[in-house]
Amino acid sequence: MSVSRNFVLAAGGTGGHIIPAYALGAELMRRGHQVALITDNRGSTIPGCPEDMEMHIMPAGRVAGGLRGWLAAARNIWRGRAMARELFNEFDPTAVVGFGGYPALPALLAAFANKVPTIIHEQNAVLGRVNRLVAGKVNAIATAYPDVQRVKPAHQDKVHLVGNPVRAEVIALRDEPFPPFIEDGVFRVLVTGGSQGASILSEVVPDALARLPLNLRRRLQVTQQCRAEDLETVRKTYADHNIPAQLATYLEDFPERLGWSHLVIGRAGASTIAELTCAGRPAILVPLPSAMDNHQAFNVSEMVQAGGARAIKQSAFTPVELAKQIQKMALIPETLQNAARAAKSCGRPDAVHDLADLVESFGRAPLMHTISTTEQSGLGFGSAEPALARKAST
Repeated sequence: MSVSRNFVLAAGGTGGHIIPAYALGAELMRRGHQVALITDNRGSTIPGCPEDMEMHIMPAGRVAGGLRGWLAAARNIWRGRAMARELFNEFDPTAVVGFGGYPALPALLAAFANKVPTIIHEQNAVLGRVNRLVAGKVNAIATAYPDVQRVKPAHQDKVHLVGNPVRAEVIALRDEPFPPFIEDGVFRVLVTGGSQGASILSEVVPDALARLPLNLRRRLQVTQQCRAEDLETVRKTYADHNIPAQLATYLEDFPERLGWSHLVIGRAGASTIAELTCAGRPAILVPLPSAMDNHQAFNVSEMVQAGGARAIKQSAFTPVELAKQIQKMALIPETLQNAARAAKSCGRPDAVHDLADLVESFGRAPLMHTISTTEQSGLGFGSAEPALARKAST
């Protein structure tokens, strides 16, 4: 019989940290557990939080420049730790799971102080700053890639490869075949830049597609995510070259468009790669050079080595180079189909289930208080309701 337990998730205020926390929270609640999320003001605005998951907004302790910034961060971290300990005393968590980012730190420090088991999840192929700071004290380190940089040898025995959780609509694509790609058929290209660094894709991709040989260019159907300020320029470029293109600042139906795409061009964020490999879609990826610890360059390594993607450094990302790489992948249909299979081989569609199994394996179950009748034992025991988290207050 599954025993209901209480879990606390702590995640920084960006989608890369928050979305995996939402996915784990939903899976743990599906298994009958109570879940509370600790984040900051920015994280609380990211859509997708499961309806029944408690959310608590606490000071993030983000470090700014200078002595004054460090002192302010230390005060916020300490204040957040105290608030988290107060929550733990009421909620009585079985375990605390950190997903990286500064808002996760106070909750993890509170868990250490209260001797609550802790797990961290690293979405990227480089252990992030907060996760590096606490790696020596946590019970387990869940990773998304088989080779994660900056994990100390002494901590390797804590590492568990689970992957990055992805949405159910993308997981469903894994059972669908790669869309037919024949010599005279449509060639569908999906361009996604996310919220960071999409402008360079808007500058380079249209001109690169215009440079393709006629037998590829005349078959193109493009869907491209652009920043609002780039929309008209990109639209004009495609129109000038008679390339049919649908443009949007946000792709609400992204899983559907990913499903019928033959090639994806984009950044190398953890969520993007998790979805590409889960669905099995080949890609040309441009790591964001300003990403912390250059983690996007490491993120793409597994997929490139498997043959499912090609990576281009931003400094070399020109229309000429991109057009050359597209031709290498798409001129012969079998090349793109083989790349799709290679991409799928890197996918981890069971990530959220494996992560939930790992989390459930740590910590004690709450004491089960039962009431025995006098006929059964002659003894009576009082029952206690499990502690519930308070509603978030700002």
